[in-house]
Amino acid sequence: MNTATTTAHSTQAAPATLALDQVWALLDQVADPEIPVVSLRELGILRDVRLGEAGVEVVITPTYSGCPAMSQMADDVAAKLAEHGIAGKVVTQLAPAWTTDWITPAARDKLRAYGIAPPHATHAAQCGGGAQNARAQVLQFLPGAARATPAVACPQCGSTHTVESSRFGSTACKALYKCLSCQEPFDYFKPY
Repeated sequence: MNTATTTAHSTQAAPATLALDQVWALLDQVADPEIPVVSLRELGILRDVRLGEAGVEVVITPTYSGCPAMSQMADDVAAKLAEHGIAGKVVTQLAPAWTTDWITPAARDKLRAYGIAPPHATHAAQCGGGAQNARAQVLQFLPGAARATPAVACPQCGSTHTVESSRFGSTACKALYKCLSCQEPFDYFKPY
């Protein structure tokens, strides 16, 4: 099932010689509005760039349904296209659902340096091997099957002597943790 909604953001005519890899390179510069040290591509939100009837179509997927930053992300992508005179639109695709396994290793390092603990791998990635395979995995909920939750390392001092203070941090996709070693609070990007 491919559920998508389209938000049209038309710009000027696209140059006939424009290559899609050039568009990808331009969109690498679009930062996440809530975590400005990582790009939408690094977070796995930027899913595809393809040629459509009206020019370039940029496909984005929200980190979770109802993410309040999605309209800002679409506007930022459209602004980057317009800045370079590229005709196009932004398409929001909901399926397959975004997973934290799509976050690149470089983005995980940037999150840590920014003071946000990056997410652990999801069960699908642990069982099936990586982000590409995680896209095709189906989540299974087994009653009574408790999995050990890996310790969350503090991005400040590296200690795993941490506790969850609140299931929700600065945004709904993050939880608030406290390090018992250095006493610093920090966000943990929850795995999905």
